Amino acid sequence: MKKKKLIFLITFITFCFLVFLKGLNKDNIYIPNELSGKKIISFNSKKFFNNEEISSDTIFFEDKIYLLNIWASWCAPCRVEHGILMELSKNSSIKIIGINYKDNFNSAKKFLNLLGNPYSEILVDKNGTLSIELGAYGIPETFIINNKKILKKYVGPLDTDSLKEIQLLLK
Repeated sequence: MKKKKLIFLITFITFCFLVFLKGLNKDNIYIPNELSGKKIISFNSKKFFNNEEISSDTIFFEDKIYLLNIWASWCAPCRVEHGILMELSKNSSIKIIGINYKDNFNSAKKFLNLLGNPYSEILVDKNGTLSIELGAYGIPETFIINNKKILKKYVGPLDTDSLKEIQLLLK
């Protein structure tokens, strides 16, 4: 009887271990809908530094590559990716637009003063609705846009792989 219990226990533990191991190897990043190739929505927002109303049509008007980055000063992964954005800002063939998400103005300004400002324009999203309308569900998120169409969406912080990928688009 003890031998049957021991065999059952070993089988059960092995089964559980295999199930958990499979779960660890599974990619569980959920992206609610594929935005690649879709046109970016038209929207209005306020500029970060002067609170002036601006339309997306006046931002995304040139035939060039835009990087739209949703960030906040309180977001640790945003701080991690900031160096990548600073590197990209050195390239004149891309225009980086920031959307400051649910943030305190003074904290965000301090963040930019400390780490640098890679953005050619920063918009404000005080209540988070603009980011949701754009298709974001967390931060940081980054959209690569050309001719008002989304070429690629990055969920989470940009890293060296995404930097290389974006630089290839710019060539």
